Amino acid sequence: MKSISAGPFRRAWDKHPVLLMVLAALAVRMVVVLCGFRAQAAPTIDHAEFGWEMGWVARSIFLGHGFSSPFFPFTGPTAMVPPIFPYMLASMFHLFGLYTAKAAFAILSINSLLSALTCIPIYFSARYALGEKAARWAGIGWVIYPYAIYFSGARVWDYALTGLLFTACFCIAQQLHRRRQLVAWLGFGAFYGVTALANPSVLPMFPVFLLLAALQMRRDGERWLLRCVVAAAGVVVVLTPWTIHNYRAMHFVGPVRDNFWLECWAGNNGDTFESNARWAHPASNAMEMQRFEAVGEVAYIAEKKVMTMNFVEHHPVFFAGLSLRRAFAYWSGFWSFSPSYLSLEPLEIPDVFFCTGMTVLMLVGARRFWREDRVRALPFLVLIVFFPITYYFTHASPDYRQPIEPEVMVLAVLGVMSLKKFRSLEETMEDEESQLAMPSSR
Repeated sequence: MKSISAGPFRRAWDKHPVLLMVLAALAVRMVVVLCGFRAQAAPTIDHAEFGWEMGWVARSIFLGHGFSSPFFPFTGPTAMVPPIFPYMLASMFHLFGLYTAKAAFAILSINSLLSALTCIPIYFSARYALGEKAARWAGIGWVIYPYAIYFSGARVWDYALTGLLFTACFCIAQQLHRRRQLVAWLGFGAFYGVTALANPSVLPMFPVFLLLAALQMRRDGERWLLRCVVAAAGVVVVLTPWTIHNYRAMHFVGPVRDNFWLECWAGNNGDTFESNARWAHPASNAMEMQRFEAVGEVAYIAEKKVMTMNFVEHHPVFFAGLSLRRAFAYWSGFWSFSPSYLSLEPLEIPDVFFCTGMTVLMLVGARRFWREDRVRALPFLVLIVFFPITYYFTHASPDYRQPIEPEVMVLAVLGVMSLKKFRSLEETMEDEESQLAMPSSR
């Protein structure tokens, strides 16, 4: 009886593991959506919880003002957020109404689906680098990964969209050196450009991925320069239209968004109470909002650049210490245990335990991976070393780890697999499966 009941599921798992991962991940995330989607539509101050800057820009699109007004007042064209997610959210407003519960349910359901689909590139990325067994455990890990569940099922933002696109880019980049056709390199560049339109924080990794591919091709005696140029052309072709849009609308020369210096000021103004001081943002400070309206977005961002550079120039030691503190917070989740801070961040303590534990497992997995296969480990290690650097100089909250969370989770799964107890459990499970698969003596 046991073998009969176990057989169908085992056959389905062996034949369609990725499909089962996706369905399980979607089911888990939809439970969270069903429990919390109405809270997104609650009439909070300026509907801030419904996507913050993303939501306000989507509202502007819905009301016919175009891609503008990143805060509640109507302030004209903006480049403070990337374009893809606001347009997705605006389409939900058109279908289900502005700031309605139905719109919240729709966009959170889409986020959940995108997060569930991330199992696909995770599986193939891990299978290429680590083998079938690790790939399956990595997919299972993503199904139940708390950060992935929360940031897709309970937050209206681009986390799930960026996570899916960037993980797919990483999966392609792992094997890019094997591609000989120029169209494949052009396609990679174009797809990376689309990912940057979802979240431009991924752009600095593009030349790094090309460099890794070029080094491997050079080692193999293959031509690499033309292919890299073609890939770069793909990115440029995709980003150019939005760059032109930004220049025509605001006379801002930049491919996607312009908010770096505002975020840098928020993290480097001398306020160490938070990693990203809320009072420094126009959305939460009436005086800042008045200044933003008075001078306009481009001039306002330019002012923040001057203020940030002046502060860092006059307080270099403070800036260095704060950057180290942010780097520690990025990987540990810890910023402060003061009662006043914990009142604002009640999940700080459990987050510190989980985040630190994941980091430890990630490092254990990275060490094992590096010792066993340096070539295939290198993309993972380069990613976790270089991607966070920008956030060490601005601010470090769990939000800003989301694009690389799938790779962090894969390395952490490898770390778990390195533990002796896990290996013993794995061997026991394999023995039981072998016994179940044996034909009955009768």
